[in-house]
Amino acid sequence: MPAFYLLSAILITGLEQTLQWKYGATGIIGLLILTIGFKAKSSALISIGAVVLALLVAGPAL
Repeated sequence: MPAFYLLSAILITGLEQTLQWKYGATGIIGLLILTIGFKAKSSALISIGAVVLALLVAGPAL
């Protein structure tokens, strides 16, 4: 079981670093809101975090 926690921590850290590198502070804030929403079981926070990340990935409309 400790190996699962270590692997999970490595995966989350890698995802966070990728978001920070590619999308900056807004990506980290979106991921943070999404994570807090999951832990608090709040559908409003989950939706807000998902929308922030989706807008970053979609980029500006042409």
